[in-house]
Amino acid sequence: MKEDIFENGQKLPLIEEFYTVQGEGYHMGKPAYFIRIGGCDIGCNWCDTKISWVADKHKLAKVDRIADSAARAGSGVIVVTGGEPTSYNLWPLCNELSERGIDLHIETSGAYPLTGEWDWICLSPKRQQPPEKTIYMLANELKVIIFDDNDFAWAEECATKVNKNCKLYLQPEWSKREEFTPKIVEYIKKNTKWAISIQAHKFMKIP
Repeated sequence: MKEDIFENGQKLPLIEEFYTVQGEGYHMGKPAYFIRIGGCDIGCNWCDTKISWVADKHKLAKVDRIADSAARAGSGVIVVTGGEPTSYNLWPLCNELSERGIDLHIETSGAYPLTGEWDWICLSPKRQQPPEKTIYMLANELKVIIFDDNDFAWAEECATKVNKNCKLYLQPEWSKREEFTPKIVEYIKKNTKWAISIQAHKFMKIP
């Protein structure tokens, strides 16, 4: 990048921030304040937030302002997502949120080195741009999106790299949920280390 418009993580391209309940994975159903950061070059063709791909389309926000808004919401948990949040230096954001006594969660493909200190790391790896090797052992949760049959083998490959306490989830891609939910159910009946994750927030029609 020609210039550090993000001021080494003091500013981030903020798409949206909202208080809702977590709709996926291990913490599904629990209240959480989401911070969605713009910018992603992974290029999943099924991405449901393509608005997040181009960082320049989103206004820069100071991380102390983001943290203040999160604290006022009253949630004890912040989920930083994207886009791909590891594209940025997240230490300043983590420091600001930690000072306010908030648990910090991140959802990432792991495509870039992780910065910041996190209470929960949800790794959702993508085949076209696999994660940095170091993040596998840090992940608390491995959530693999199932878009086609080849993703089952990808999930198993990733599962061999995470730590023994990592929670393992298979999640049908939303547009393929009718096709792949039954396949995932049958798969985890035979491969019991896995659990199914669904996008409950979409069924409930909430953010």
